Amino acid sequence: MTRPNLDKRPGDVSAMFDRVAERYDLLNDVLSLGQDRWWRRVVARTVSARPGERVLDLAAGTGTSSRTFTAGGADCVACDFSLGMLQVGARKLRPAAATAAPIRLNDPSPVLPPAGPVAFVAGDAVRLPFADQAFDAVTISFGLRNVADPDAALAEMRRVTRPGGRLVICEFGHLPGRQLNAAYEKYLTTALPAIARRLSPSPDAYAYLAESIKDWPAQPELARRIAAAGWSAVRWRDLTMGVVAIHVARRPADD
Repeated sequence: MTRPNLDKRPGDVSAMFDRVAERYDLLNDVLSLGQDRWWRRVVARTVSARPGERVLDLAAGTGTSSRTFTAGGADCVACDFSLGMLQVGARKLRPAAATAAPIRLNDPSPVLPPAGPVAFVAGDAVRLPFADQAFDAVTISFGLRNVADPDAALAEMRRVTRPGGRLVICEFGHLPGRQLNAAYEKYLTTALPAIARRLSPSPDAYAYLAESIKDWPAQPELARRIAAAGWSAVRWRDLTMGVVAIHVARRPADD
């Protein structure tokens, strides 16, 4: 069983998420002490999807976050490169459709039948299978740090967003103060994998996830990289003392 390294080869990372797909949502709840539900609500309010809009939810996994964007009448595409995660999500939303039309592994861009206003699409964030300016909003939660080339992914997100459209990124951050952040990183490297060993069929995946969080740039650096990809009005908000940060930006209206 191959464990991903921080070079984040897409095949290794997608295979890791395939292995943890069945219990992924449960582990998120346990490891975050339920905070992940609040984080998703804040992201949904920040995206503020309106009726008739199209939202792209990248690294959508099982589509748990995607469903929050459709409550106001928007359509949402849940996109992920883990076929296992997409299959679990489609089965939860529409068991009959998922059974009747399973994902074909030899299809470069398989699409599952829409489950209500959520459609599941397999795709890589650095080469999105969507037309230019196809979405009013693009969001990615806890997935940008797992992409092999985050800067290329930020440029791709800009490509598929209409001028004036918005970007919302929810990602792990770093806590203020060296001692506080050091204590948090100790939790990541010790407690998180220990809990995962009891609840997950693939605890090594959570050791990788802890490493990827520690290795991820702090909030000001991510904001700089978002701006460098051509986004404007970049800002961020810390949640849970900076454990998580939400970065928002817009594609310039005259782009």
